[in-house]
Amino acid sequence: MVRPGSPASLWGVAGKAGYALSCVAAAVVLAVSGFSYFVVHDVSSIGGSHAISSGPSIGAQNILLMGLESRTDWNGNILPNDILGALHAGSRQGIENGVGGNATNTLIVIHIPAGGKKAVAFSIPRDDWVNFPQTYDGQSQGKVDQAYGDAMAEKESQLYQSDPKMPRNQLAFQGNEAGRAAAVATVSMLTGVHIDHFAEINLDGFYELAKVLGGVEVCLKNPVPLDTYSGFVAKKAGHQHLTAKMALAFVRQRHGLTNGDLDRTHRQQAFLDSVMQQLRTEGVLSDLGKINSLLSVAKQYVITDSGWDLLDFATQMRSLNSSNLTFHTLPIVAYATIAGQSANQVDPALIQKLVQETFYPAPAASGSARPKPANSASISPAVAARTTVDVYNGGSTPGLAGQVSDALVKDGFTAGLVGNTGALSTTQVFYGTGSSASGGQIAKLFGVSATASTQVAAGHVQVMLGGNAAVPGATPSSSTSVVPLPTTGVQGGAVSAKNGIPCVD
Repeated sequence: MVRPGSPASLWGVAGKAGYALSCVAAAVVLAVSGFSYFVVHDVSSIGGSHAISSGPSIGAQNILLMGLESRTDWNGNILPNDILGALHAGSRQGIENGVGGNATNTLIVIHIPAGGKKAVAFSIPRDDWVNFPQTYDGQSQGKVDQAYGDAMAEKESQLYQSDPKMPRNQLAFQGNEAGRAAAVATVSMLTGVHIDHFAEINLDGFYELAKVLGGVEVCLKNPVPLDTYSGFVAKKAGHQHLTAKMALAFVRQRHGLTNGDLDRTHRQQAFLDSVMQQLRTEGVLSDLGKINSLLSVAKQYVITDSGWDLLDFATQMRSLNSSNLTFHTLPIVAYATIAGQSANQVDPALIQKLVQETFYPAPAASGSARPKPANSASISPAVAARTTVDVYNGGSTPGLAGQVSDALVKDGFTAGLVGNTGALSTTQVFYGTGSSASGGQIAKLFGVSATASTQVAAGHVQVMLGGNAAVPGATPSSSTSVVPLPTTGVQGGAVSAKNGIPCVD
């Protein structure tokens, strides 16, 4: 039976995130502006995974960044000895005997609002104990980072049993596809938000990307004695330059840190800020040779969902930098021993509410319990009455489409179709011919903009309710009070480099 080893030590996805949210976003801007055709071609060739159904590449979207702890390449081959040594990833013999595995020991969900001028992210501690959306290799629950490896093991075992002579690269490809789908589904279930895209890099890829960047600048609150597990050491506190090898050790270390994996999560977040700062300020993006090197590494080591148009994505990311990308860490309830494993006990309901309110904050209160009716603004009651409104529920609140339709009828609109649609992260409003004014007024009730659509019938407005939608004018109950972001305890506050690179433990 082919089965990857159990999840072991950890690492960071910082290289991938730096690539996805700045290297791609910024380097591609050069290509879009006509800098070089072959750069466009190189970026267009990145992707390759059909593990999920991709969402939009422009507009509001949620992106999952995955760092895969793997001692093998994408074709299933064990990494060369010199690379294993540089990565402190164990011996070849140990790997052959099942040491290590395939675990998403770094998971970061980033929400990018429409326009791409800012972003907010949540890191998911790898020890969070969760229920899986389905059984993976006989496991219905476990640490969040296990879903990938369990699903991959199950798929590879099935494939090997059906065809023992299947080439290793095909076995690895299909196994990784199953792992990606499982990781995305597990994160979506835990956070309660739909994932539109993902980007993944493995251990070797991070190292190669860090080498192209020439290492990174970080800031430490204290000196760090040698950690023999990761190989990280820092003789002094403060700002300092790390080589590619030491950068990898920096984001992998958890032994010797006061809060273990949670402190390491802050390091990963700070590293992303550092990479973005470096790309923006040190001339990397004006160096065609370095851009080509970054893209070459990305094509070899970075996996994204095939439906993510990185060129389109880049067009709205021009203004994103470290000063307007804020990181948070999902809260835990307590450290615990679950099923014989050291784990983090979490409250999924609180997590979902926290992520929902952070990604999709409610519009500022207008001073009254109910917004003004749509027909009391720039359209007349007659215009409202001639507008038929179709409402579809893409959120998780049962019956919400009907409730919204009833509220709009009270505002003078004509009720249309009511039903459900696929999961949507944000509410969208579309209008047909002759319904521009009505569409605009209805969109304001949800804090969004209306869009013309040839798919919507003349005289109609179509409301697609997202996960953040509520009935217009509904008075919030005490049960819907805003969940505060954690600012104390092991999670700490947000990690954000407002004036440069943040300092961490």
